[in-house]
Amino acid sequence: MPASSLLGARVGSDAALIVRRPWLGHWRGLVLPLAVLVLLEALVRLDWIPAHQLPAPSQVGQTLWWLAVGGELWGHIGVSLARVAAGFAIGAALAVLIGVWVGLSRRAESYLEPTFQALRAIPSLAWVPLLLLWLGIDETPKVVLIALGAFFPVYLALLAGIRNVDRKLVEVGRLHRLSGVELTRRILLPAALPSLFTGLRGALSLSWMFLVAAELIAATQGLGYLLSDGRETSRPDLVIAAILLLAVLGKLSDGLLKRLETRALHWRDSFVGGEG
Repeated sequence: MPASSLLGARVGSDAALIVRRPWLGHWRGLVLPLAVLVLLEALVRLDWIPAHQLPAPSQVGQTLWWLAVGGELWGHIGVSLARVAAGFAIGAALAVLIGVWVGLSRRAESYLEPTFQALRAIPSLAWVPLLLLWLGIDETPKVVLIALGAFFPVYLALLAGIRNVDRKLVEVGRLHRLSGVELTRRILLPAALPSLFTGLRGALSLSWMFLVAAELIAATQGLGYLLSDGRETSRPDLVIAAILLLAVLGKLSDGLLKRLETRALHWRDSFVGGEG
């Protein structure tokens, strides 16, 4: 059998295996976290790691259990989810609108791009004092801070996606006398959709990071508040529990967005990698 046929058969079998057994990748993803948990449990129980510095995973699990039974856990999770959802939605929506405008207009880019590049370099914590002075200590500064974190990844990814659209497609649209709105809706946005989803997933991750910065200061509820409370009361189990919750919620929200991306981009015939 020719080498090309053997290669084609191997790739085809790998792809079929991935399609038939999608659960295999999910189980493999649990191997490393479970191994780390077992190792840490053993090291703490053997007193090789001081329990007051790094509590055993079983103790962290017990802390989460008591928080859940007492009802505090769900309140903290609900508040943090609401803040991330609001900030992410506002930041991403503004980024799409401005990104399309800048992508269509070189004049708009020349006016806005230098300022956006400077603002993007400002650390999240640097915004906190100013937002507190301007907006007070209620929910508004927290949502605004998260929106700032979500804005720039979506804006940059969408701008790059629009600028990488094949010029011939744009020329065909202009030949058909499509308006700017129609050109954007029927040609530019569909072609830039893969870049847009990449930016959205990056923005969602940054939203969770900016959430912690917002909740570490002037908050009485939320996962960031749990982090601060654990630090002030010298409870590393509470700190690690909050970190684990942030990791799990970030993974679940990214998985949801990834599923949406897969459905929206079902037409792509992309390389998914082999089993090796």
